[in-house]
Amino acid sequence: MTDKRTQSMAEQSNMEKDPKDWVTGDEPMTGAQRSYLKTLCEEAKQPFDENLSKADASRRIDELQAITGRGQHGQQRGDERGDGDQQDGRATAAVETVVSR
Repeated sequence: MTDKRTQSMAEQSNMEKDPKDWVTGDEPMTGAQRSYLKTLCEEAKQPFDENLSKADASRRIDELQAITGRGQHGQQRGDERGDGDQQDGRATAAVETVVSR
């Protein structure tokens, strides 16, 4: 749960960070990313590339979530917004932290 102070600072935080700016983005994807990406690829009937970096895996997860509707948590999917695309391909730094462990 997020406290009110943290919520009020959200606009100024770096919780959403472009994967190309990740310090560890060039490292191989984590086991958690690999597992989730494989599941998404199977659901979307897309090829699975096991050689992606952390940053590339994050971007691919974003793409496949848009296709499958997974991970949207109340947000409109890209095609429902009318733009048919993820916003700048950005992922959250929180995901990088959790997935990196």
